[in-house]
Amino acid sequence: MRSVHDWFASYSADHQNPINRAIHWVCVPVILWAVIAALWTIPPIRPWFKPGLWAVLAMFAAYLFYQRLSRNLGYAMAFVLVFFGAITWASYRALGPRDLLMVAAVLFVLAWIGQFIGHAIEGRRPAFFTNVVQLLIGPAWLAGKWMRRMGIEY
Repeated sequence: MRSVHDWFASYSADHQNPINRAIHWVCVPVILWAVIAALWTIPPIRPWFKPGLWAVLAMFAAYLFYQRLSRNLGYAMAFVLVFFGAITWASYRALGPRDLLMVAAVLFVLAWIGQFIGHAIEGRRPAFFTNVVQLLIGPAWLAGKWMRRMGIEY
C-alpha cells in the first residue's frame, strides 16, 4: 500500500493553482457531506436498524482506510466523519429523507461543477481520473494541511 506521503504528493501535483486549491477547500467537504447525506437516506434492510446505517458503514470503512494510512490522520478524519454524521443526523430529523436527498443531490452537483471549474483553471484533470482512490484522498489531503498548520504530524 502506498504511504500517506505518496498519496498526498500525487494529489498535490494535480492541485498547484491557488484558485483550484481554494475551490477544493469549499467543494471537497461539501461533496463528502453530500455523499454521507445521500447514503443516510437509504432505508435499512431490517426494521430494527436505524436510518443512517449505510452512511455509518461507509464512514467506518473510510475511517479504516485513513487509519491504515496514518494513525493521526485516521483520528482527524474520524472527527470529520463524526461531525458530518452529526450534521446529517440533525438534517435528516429536520428535513426527512426525501428533502435531505434533494439537498444532498443539489449540493453534490454544484460542488462537482466547482471542482471541474477549478481543474479547468488548473489546466489538469481531476486526480481521480488516474486513480479512483483519490476520491478518498481529497478530504484527507485537506485534513493533512490543517494538521500541519496545527503542528500535528500525520
